[in-house]
Parts: sequence; structure tokens; C-alpha cells
Amino acid sequence: MKKFFGIVTSLALFFSIQVGSAFAETPLSQAVNDGMGSPYKTGGTTKKGFDCSGYTSFVFAKFGIDLPHQSKSQAAIGTTVSQDELRPGDLVFFDTDGPVNKDGSGISHVGVYVGDGKFYHSATNKGISVNKLSEAYYVKTYITAKRILSDEQYEELMTDN
Repeated sequence: MKKFFGIVTSLALFFSIQVGSAFAETPLSQAVNDGMGSPYKTGGTTKKGFDCSGYTSFVFAKFGIDLPHQSKSQAAIGTTVSQDELRPGDLVFFDTDGPVNKDGSGISHVGVYVGDGKFYHSATNKGISVNKLSEAYYVKTYITAKRILSDEQYEELMTDN
């Protein structure tokens, strides 16, 4: 019985630590989550509905960063980073109009990378959602990534609240 109680206590402690850390939010995670549940809307820039670049503009505006409202225009700013150097807050770009032009001339979609291979974006069929860069569709349509945040801004936005 003591052994059983010890195991249960250990599991309870383990799960309480895991749950506690799951609720720690950074300013960046709060910003991207603020749009969750919003539908897709062509030209949309508010929680009533976002298109992809309207959503990324909404997220970055929370930090005083003004992004143009077009994915191709957003891809023209910042510093290019390779996919294996991505960090939370980087913008990821796709050519979803096909056929895919890997030269960047067909950029038509943008999302905010949040780490762990995932990005938030406004999908035409789901609204604000989270997907993995490793999903076949995004592997096929991925074009590039841009770093908008300076190292100092990144440190501020990744500090737990």
C-alpha cells in the first residue's frame, strides 16, 4: 500500500509540475493566441476575421511593429533565415497558389512561427489555426522565412509573464 501511495504521489507531483509550466505564457504566445477562434476573412485585420497578412500584422502591432498588409510585401522586409534557424516570432512564407515558385515570386501566404516546428496562421478553411511545417502541404509550399524581431525584442517577447 505504501508503494502504491508513493507512486500516486509521484505521479501527482509530476503532472502538477507539467500543468504549471503549460500555463506560463510569453507576450508572443499571448499575442498569437489572442486571435484564436477568429474566422478567415479576405482583407480582414480584426478578430471578426483575418486574412493571413492581416493576422500577422495584428500580432506584430501588439509590439509596436507595423507590417504591410500583404504576404509578399511582408516577405520583402526583415532578415532571411533558413528553416533550420527558425525561432519563435519569425514569419514563414508559402506559395499556396501553385505551381510553387521557389524563387519567392509566388508568395501568397504567411504565418508566425512559434517554435517546435509549428506556426499560427489564418487558413481560408479554418481561420486562425496552428499547423506544423512538417505537414506535407506546407513542406511542398514553403518558400522562405524572415526574422522581423531584433535579438532584444525577441528576448522581451519570450520572457514568461
